[in-house]
Amino acid sequence: MVYQIRKYGDPVLETPADAITEFGGEELQAMVDSMFETMYEARGVGLAAPQVGVSQRLTVIDITCGEDPAQKHVLINPEIVRVEGLQTGEEGCLSIPGFREQVTRARLAVVRARNVRGETVEVTGEDLLARAIQHEVDHLNGVLFLSRLSPLKRDLIKRKIRKLAKAGEW
Repeated sequence: MVYQIRKYGDPVLETPADAITEFGGEELQAMVDSMFETMYEARGVGLAAPQVGVSQRLTVIDITCGEDPAQKHVLINPEIVRVEGLQTGEEGCLSIPGFREQVTRARLAVVRARNVRGETVEVTGEDLLARAIQHEVDHLNGVLFLSRLSPLKRDLIKRKIRKLAKAGEW
């Protein structure tokens, strides 16, 4: 099932998500499967549960866009435990379609999380995977990439979005 992706302005996107406490169930697995399906249809590399209106600490990531099933990551209740270096690159968001900006993040990120069965997993990401991990964990904390921009760029994008919303195009 493909979910509708929530857009900037929806309060769920700026609210810290709740921890997941029950693992291994069919409902959780179905949600993960639907999130991957939604992400692939939208041509994204990561999707957090709040982006589909579910305020839970769950994200799916696949920087290969479905090309390599071994690169699919399910991160439940993720915590970034280590970061190294810096990288600046273009970043966008499925919840803020049509806007891409340069964002500086860590070049390497290590995240500890649970999988669908509740087992602890640790993922080390470099470059694009590190960027995706940090972006998605931000979502779970109620933080959008707009907050990582200069106030000038952030205000410019927000003005454009308000204009789109006023015209009924957002």
